[in-house]
Amino acid sequence: MWGIVPAAGNGTRIQPLAFSKELLPVGSRLDGETERPRAVSEYLLERMVLGGADKLCMVISPGKSDILEYYGGSYGTAAIAYVVQPRPGGLCDALFRALPLVGPDEPVIVGLPDTVWFPEHALRALPEDDLSFLLFPVDRPELFDAVVLTPEGVVQEIQVKRADAASRWIWGAFRMPGRVFRELHQLWRERDRRDEYVGTLVNAWIARGGRALGVRAGEAYVDVGTVHGYRAAIGLLAGQGDGRGSGLPPRERTEAE
Repeated sequence: MWGIVPAAGNGTRIQPLAFSKELLPVGSRLDGETERPRAVSEYLLERMVLGGADKLCMVISPGKSDILEYYGGSYGTAAIAYVVQPRPGGLCDALFRALPLVGPDEPVIVGLPDTVWFPEHALRALPEDDLSFLLFPVDRPELFDAVVLTPEGVVQEIQVKRADAASRWIWGAFRMPGRVFRELHQLWRERDRRDEYVGTLVNAWIARGGRALGVRAGEAYVDVGTVHGYRAAIGLLAGQGDGRGSGLPPRERTEAE
């Protein structure tokens, strides 16, 4: 299973930084007996591996070679591939850069690398054969993509950053079969690639007869893309224990490091 990580954004809400926002230190991890700072994107990669991903694709911009240098060719048990989004084009454009790597029968999971959420194993709650969204309760759904469900858990609408959001449940990650990934890409092309956000594209897909599910398996979610979110993430991790995650090593290290 592929885990697709869109990491090409500029991170303007938390700049200036001297490195890619996905490498912002948040909490720590153990490297053997040594405690080291932990890059925020490691939380997503860890959760993808725990959710069953054995291959990861990081979508980066041309200037983000520091991400490649940090992770190298693997994270834990998963191999990492890199594809480039040449210029900013929105989340849909970034995700579909990975399409040539994904077979029609391969499942795909997608998450955002500047977020921290719990529980760590929540991706396992998503079904295998449907487009399904992992949902989290938040106090301010208007800042995110709120997901409106039927009583049976079927997605009626994704409300993209709407002030009048009708649900306090937002998506934090999603899973789909490779065939659905291709259907969404085809629809995106038919719509002249004008969908910047996943929510508007999925709404159009549902209007055409597609079916998506929402799974309320998330408990806590923080967007670390702002200074306020960074502070909230530190508090969330402290509330989970000592702020130190289990921490799969991003790559093998030598004694010299």
